[in-house]
Amino acid sequence: MVSRMFRIETEVDKERRDLLRSRLLETNTAASPVLRALRGTPREREVPLHVWALDTAGDLAGGAVCHTWADWLHVTYLWVDGRHRGAGLGSRLLATAERVAREERACAAVRLETWDFQAPEFYQKQGYDVVCVIADYPPGLTEYTLTKNLG
Repeated sequence: MVSRMFRIETEVDKERRDLLRSRLLETNTAASPVLRALRGTPREREVPLHVWALDTAGDLAGGAVCHTWADWLHVTYLWVDGRHRGAGLGSRLLATAERVAREERACAAVRLETWDFQAPEFYQKQGYDVVCVIADYPPGLTEYTLTKNLG
């Protein structure tokens, strides 16, 4: 084996980050027939999907910030103002994002992450299944990944 010397750096470098992402995409595409089939199709790109709820004054009462990619909806943020919780607004926001993803973007499934103190039970009531549990992420909390089939 040939011994090689490398200089290791820890600086934030957006240009290198973009280059690394591009090279990783190329490597993954070459290695995976599934990812290769996505290349050049509309399903290849992450497309934002935002759903907003405004109160009678026009103020933000809640919202869902999501994106679709490769037939999946990913819910990044779902929030409802404390004054409006318990009235079904979170369920309506989530259902709207799911409907748009299914009917307008042909998504077959949804994924999201939530912490133990947030809403794992809420999502389970909406038909989501826990597929991953990470204890102490961050220390003292538990993160849940949940999915739902939209079929």
